[in-house]
Amino acid sequence: MKALILLATLKKSGLSNTATLAEFFTERLSRHGVSVETIHLVNENILPGTYSDMGPGDAWPSILARLEAAQIIIFATPIWWGNHSSEIQKVIERLDNLHDEILQGKPSRLEGKVAGVIITGDSDGSQHIIGNISNFCNALGMLLPPYCSLAVQSKEQAKDKHPTKEMLMEIYNKDYSKTADTMVSQLLKYSGS
Repeated sequence: MKALILLATLKKSGLSNTATLAEFFTERLSRHGVSVETIHLVNENILPGTYSDMGPGDAWPSILARLEAAQIIIFATPIWWGNHSSEIQKVIERLDNLHDEILQGKPSRLEGKVAGVIITGDSDGSQHIIGNISNFCNALGMLLPPYCSLAVQSKEQAKDKHPTKEMLMEIYNKDYSKTADTMVSQLLKYSGS
């Protein structure tokens, strides 16, 4: 069983709330024998566009191949102004070509994949993001099962705060372990494991 996390933090390096929450979740998935790969999207040369291959130097074809090989796909994003990050939007735009194929009568290359959403922020907006991503997954034939979102809103994640990784992990372990474990259980159940 393979899971792919599309990590959409805007930080190229250094401590990221979203990367830390994804790491927290990865550890829980790994306990069940799931092989987890995280793609740090902002560090990839994903060219703008709405096709599966935008030409020389485009990292997207390789990422798409890894999405097709995974059984579980996790969209991990911070909240910016009530919405997902620009990196997740870029993924949605690049996957639009798969939707075009469906409209032409071809089978979806991601049909049957099980999806989940991880969100961090210091204000609300999770429901809107989960709704958008769920709708998008549905249009590509993917399944977002019940209880497959892990959203953490905490004043410690505000833009002007500087928590340590240990502080974030303590918050996640204390307040979000049950939610994360339920999400793992659902992802595995609906992926046939």
